[in-house]
Amino acid sequence: MRVGFLAVLLLTGAGVVIRRAFELTVERGDTLREMAEEQYLRDIRLSPKRGTIYDRHGAELAVSVEVDSVWANPRELRAGGMDPVTAAARLATVLRINQERIITRLSSDRYFVWIERRITPQQAAAVRSLEVPGVHMDQEARRYYPNRQLAAHLLGFANIDGVGIEGLELSQEEHLRGSVRAVPAIRDRRGRVVFSEQLLDDRAARGDDVHLTIDKSIQHIAERELELAARTFEARAGSVVVMDPHTGEILAVANYPTFNPNQPGRADPASRRNRAVTDRFEPGSTVKPFTVAGALAAGTVRSDQLFDCEGGAMQIAEYTIHDSHRFDELSTAQIIAFSSNIGAAKIGATMGRRGLFRTFRRFGFGEVTGLPLPGETGGILRHHRRWYEMDAATIAFGQGVSVTNIQMASAMSVIANGGLLMRPVLVRRVSDGLGETVDETMPTTRRRVIPRDTARIVGDMLTAVTGPGGTG
Repeated sequence: MRVGFLAVLLLTGAGVVIRRAFELTVERGDTLREMAEEQYLRDIRLSPKRGTIYDRHGAELAVSVEVDSVWANPRELRAGGMDPVTAAARLATVLRINQERIITRLSSDRYFVWIERRITPQQAAAVRSLEVPGVHMDQEARRYYPNRQLAAHLLGFANIDGVGIEGLELSQEEHLRGSVRAVPAIRDRRGRVVFSEQLLDDRAARGDDVHLTIDKSIQHIAERELELAARTFEARAGSVVVMDPHTGEILAVANYPTFNPNQPGRADPASRRNRAVTDRFEPGSTVKPFTVAGALAAGTVRSDQLFDCEGGAMQIAEYTIHDSHRFDELSTAQIIAFSSNIGAAKIGATMGRRGLFRTFRRFGFGEVTGLPLPGETGGILRHHRRWYEMDAATIAFGQGVSVTNIQMASAMSVIANGGLLMRPVLVRRVSDGLGETVDETMPTTRRRVIPRDTARIVGDMLTAVTGPGGTG
């Protein structure tokens, strides 16, 4: 009887277990599986690693490196028996930061406060050795410029959160930063990420890489020579632009004074200004070749034509234009070689105000070049209807008009490129984390400014500037 009763109990219990198992695995299996996954499987938001900026040969100009940042859980700190004042004193000593600020943060009732972000490896090791309860470290990406001042004005810099502030870091922000996206990850009971397949391949969580036309070696030479010249002649500032006239590719843009983008806060705003695109100046005699080229192209003068330079002084209204030397007659080529203001003014007058204005506009003056650099200005070239009589003369030799250095380089490239004005190119290619090209800029001709023969003639005239008696 007892055996039979026990058998019934066992069978009943087994039935209950089987029924419960069937309920949990079959009837409610999907629901319970979802509940379990919600406890250990969560979506985390991946902040992509900022893309790298390269020169034309693949040399790194701006990279992102992983560094430690210190944070604390004030509640965990106090639960571990640590006094906020004592903890703050220890942390302030190794991190060299304000102790009062740390005390304020550690005395709060929050679960998370920053102590110091992006510290050095030596500081990170010192913080770990303190073993302060509730103080933790996570890794963050820090923008680093391995070549220090090299191409600083082009690259610009990013802030502590990795957001572009100036230069290409700002203009290419959309490409470099990538996009924040949610990916599945396994967490432990404390909510910490244990595993995510997406974290194994950081290429999927990267911004795009930007490949420039800049040549690192040429950039270094340009910056070195510019600084030497500025110090030699006691100049306050200067800039240099090196451009391939046949493609429009920018090979170097140097500015003086310069700064270290790793420590932008230590430089004054004037040192951070990209003068090659933001600063206007009167070009003076450097525009005389363009005046001559325009007149030759229009057929209003000949290359061997002689002009009366009036002994070095010419009256226009109540003003007098002077040459540095007294010349009687000069040919068109000699006007460039000897840099005659009077000769340039007379050549400009053969085209009329409208013709001279159109010549300068076709060479690209009075408009921005379109480079992806913040703050570019188009210079000043007033419409010919607003010119006074004296303006029509002085603009022909570069006074009464203002340009940028990048405009001058672009315009002079027209002479070297057979009369074609190319669109300046600074960003050659943009590639994603897998190396696939997502954007590419090819050499583009904006327009033909002067005939090829005219460009060759003016180019030959410019060589005479460096000859005997020339001003170069």
